[in-house]
Amino acid sequence: MDALHREDFVPRISVAQRRSDFINAAVEVIAVYGIEGATTRRIAEQAQANLAMLHYCYDSKEDLFADVYDFVAGKFREVLKDSDPHANLADTARQLLRGVMECYLESANFAAATLELISWARRQHGDRGIAVYDQALETARTALRGATSDHPVDAETIDQIAYVIAALADGFALNWMTYGDRSAATEQMEIAVSVLENWLTVRLGSSPAAL
Repeated sequence: MDALHREDFVPRISVAQRRSDFINAAVEVIAVYGIEGATTRRIAEQAQANLAMLHYCYDSKEDLFADVYDFVAGKFREVLKDSDPHANLADTARQLLRGVMECYLESANFAAATLELISWARRQHGDRGIAVYDQALETARTALRGATSDHPVDAETIDQIAYVIAALADGFALNWMTYGDRSAATEQMEIAVSVLENWLTVRLGSSPAAL
């Protein structure tokens, strides 16, 4: 094949795929270097692309970070929506907590980048940082409201359950990204679930399995 025309036969990567690559690369770079150290050059290198391609896909780093926020929020939505729609309230709560922790366990860098993004956004762009957290909590509330139960559960209780799930998952994420001990993290997941179960028993006045 004529070398002059060989490049015409090289498969082209779509802009959508390139954007996905840059988003995933940004998560990794943010986890290692923080927001301030997440330069477009480092992100392009992590994505194994040239800087010009990144600027072709995104007009600015802010535009890229906006997609990163959407990616993080989307991950939480996927995890939380995977709960069994026919489960009772306690089972749904356990599934939600375990699902978020497993998402963090899958990637310590995702956990680190998520906490960094929310913290940074809260400082720089308050509404955006709050929005990511709010979306995750509302998805959890929706799943909890849809759970089957023989006992009526008021909105305040649903809010409290969602908050406890978030608090336990965040604590797990911080410990996991700090120590990186997968064996210990797996054990801590079970501890967190048992804490939730005991709290549900006290809050709702019945055994979790019956709720």
